[in-house]
Amino acid sequence: MTQHTRREGSIVGVDIGGTKVAAGLVDRDGRILSQVRQSMAARGEPEEALKAVTSAIDSLSNQVRGTPAAKRKFQGIGLCAPGPLDPQAGVVINPPNLPCWRNFPLAAKVADIYGVPVKLDNDANAAALAETRWGVARGHRYVFYATIGTGIGTGIVLDGRIYHGYTGAAGEGGHMSIDYRGPICGCGKHGCIEAFAAGPAIGARTRTRLTAEQSRHPAVMLDLVQGKIEDVTSETVGRAFAAGDPLAREILQETAGFLTAWLGNIVDLLDPDVVVMGGGVAAMLGSFFDEIRHGLRQWCVNPGASEIPLRMAHYGADAGIAGGAALCA
Repeated sequence: MTQHTRREGSIVGVDIGGTKVAAGLVDRDGRILSQVRQSMAARGEPEEALKAVTSAIDSLSNQVRGTPAAKRKFQGIGLCAPGPLDPQAGVVINPPNLPCWRNFPLAAKVADIYGVPVKLDNDANAAALAETRWGVARGHRYVFYATIGTGIGTGIVLDGRIYHGYTGAAGEGGHMSIDYRGPICGCGKHGCIEAFAAGPAIGARTRTRLTAEQSRHPAVMLDLVQGKIEDVTSETVGRAFAAGDPLAREILQETAGFLTAWLGNIVDLLDPDVVVMGGGVAAMLGSFFDEIRHGLRQWCVNPGASEIPLRMAHYGADAGIAGGAALCA
């Protein structure tokens, strides 16, 4: 198949965040052929924010074809945006980090401009579908996907289709509580796994430990922040762990334990045949994956829990682009 032929059947995947829009051209096999990024007008007027999205698509079109007129030859456009949203209607409802849009018919607006099919879903759902179609979950029927970074987003794919539930809001696994007396999550609930295992929670727990036990730990982590404990983040923990810092290992091992208890609930509820993890925190925890998988034995009634593969996501930072494309594949 020639490069030209691949592009003619390609899909545009668009990843919309609070600060940036990333658009990529993705072929039928899930390869990202080209991509662009630009800033997002998240606090502007609705049409201004829409313009940020279409500008990214147009920039991609010009980059790969040299003429804006050719953009209509794309097979479709898939959009990933933060929720809450209505994937069936293609409407962005009221995402906290995109105040520009309230009940905004994003899919219809983009379809009117480009004259091709347009699909909309949240980033975790779409990324789960991309991993199922083209990534490490290919060939699996019951897929649970989690992206662990600043927050924890999850997606469920059953027999090749995203499971949306009755209202379209299914799959909010990051807001399952593992301790009803635990810390208050950003969503307002107590003890969500996000409040224990997302990046900000890891950073906060580390700062607390350093403040209380500073003299008991080697200086590796403190050296990374020039002694300023308040500057310690989850990224600092990851770098310290790579350098052999024992406190960093202890913090990440504790995080892996929280995730094991949480995944025990997921496995008993869904009985997936693969679990996929992506995001920056998941990348730091890669060396703990076997420990998490074997630890499921004590957290599940499912006798086959420890046999379920636990895999690092294929797409990494490009999950939104690939996910958007997967919606239209």
